[in-house]
Amino acid sequence: MNIIQLKDQEEIEILKRSEIDAGTVLEPVREIIDAVKKDRDRALQYYTHKFDGPYLDEFLVDAKEREGGLKRVNPEVITALENAAHNIQKFHEAQLPTEWSITVDEGITAGQIIRPLEKVGCYIPGGRAVYPSTILMTVIPARVAGVQDIICCTPPDKEGLVPDVVLAAANIAGADKIYKVGGAQAIAALAYGTETIPKVDKIVGPGNIYVTATKKQVYGEVDIDFPAGPSEVLILADESGNPEYIALDMLAQAEHDPEAASVLVTTSPQLAEEVKDNIINELPHMERKEIIAESLKKYGHIIVTDSMTEAVNFTNKYAPEHLIIMTEYPEKDLEDIVNAGSIFLGELTPVAAGDYGSGTNHVLPTSFCARMYSGLSTESFLKKPTVQKLTKKGLNNLEDTVVTLAQYEGLYAHAESFKRRVGRD
Repeated sequence: MNIIQLKDQEEIEILKRSEIDAGTVLEPVREIIDAVKKDRDRALQYYTHKFDGPYLDEFLVDAKEREGGLKRVNPEVITALENAAHNIQKFHEAQLPTEWSITVDEGITAGQIIRPLEKVGCYIPGGRAVYPSTILMTVIPARVAGVQDIICCTPPDKEGLVPDVVLAAANIAGADKIYKVGGAQAIAALAYGTETIPKVDKIVGPGNIYVTATKKQVYGEVDIDFPAGPSEVLILADESGNPEYIALDMLAQAEHDPEAASVLVTTSPQLAEEVKDNIINELPHMERKEIIAESLKKYGHIIVTDSMTEAVNFTNKYAPEHLIIMTEYPEKDLEDIVNAGSIFLGELTPVAAGDYGSGTNHVLPTSFCARMYSGLSTESFLKKPTVQKLTKKGLNNLEDTVVTLAQYEGLYAHAESFKRRVGRD
């Protein structure tokens, strides 16, 4: 990793990080979607065998298999999952909005009611690691919101099984059904339905480029949370930053995936050097050092700026999935942040807290998407229909406004529907 000063071309390249170009997999994704729409479960069998290994006659994980998974997991892990679930539930319960109504004018009341989605699909990735925490992060907010049917899809292993810890997490979180289907075929199944897997209203959860591209393709048929690519962290620090902790946070982010991005932006050249030295010293001792090394080589950056203003401006341009503010006054610097998925204040608040246990959600927008999306939340699973009621007085008060505008737009039946109610021909 090199220590750099920002220049226009370098800034452009750093901002790009590992952006997902869904166009590169568009053709195979469309082929999978079309096959699932046409052949349904038969297509799921074909693609599961092709990409994951097993040929499955049954995709649903039955109750016996789920309970067995729960019993086989180390009790310490079960306790950790239960503690995390408690915190996640408590945090997401606080996000529940309330219904409201106001008097807009005399005789006119309007408000908003809250209704949960009926059926949602939670995608739980597999591959390089096992992600029971993603079960908690997707299922619990849906359950808090009141979703009636919460369905999980996750790729099976070569023996056709789902890892025990994932099954345990599903039981703890309250998932209604778990299907052994992964990749683009799982997203297509949730979007269009098959003989086995029901069509859902919304699909949430992270995945690889094929999963992300498929979510984009089916958006409109169903809702999705947001496009999500490889994970990323940006650390904003001044001379008070702890170089050891910063290095560890960058290494932790890099171990996710070779495409993960880890960036330090600091006003201190000395801190930059110390962080680089810490990374060099720590890397050989990391369990996933090959993945980390590749990630840091491709998307790891240490940037020195002339001022905190310049550092903050770059941070907002980058719009990181995870932002750690490790400055002398992090709450003060937070006031200038407008684009970030999840924010961690101070040297004692690593991203790992939000990934696993503090209660906030780790399903977050990446690759600039924090400019327009928030992370997964209870509200992600809610609809907010508006409600209004007019009395005779309210009808009369609105008559001139509604009739004039409706007639101006040439919608005379709209105007007539109002005029008749006020008794005017």
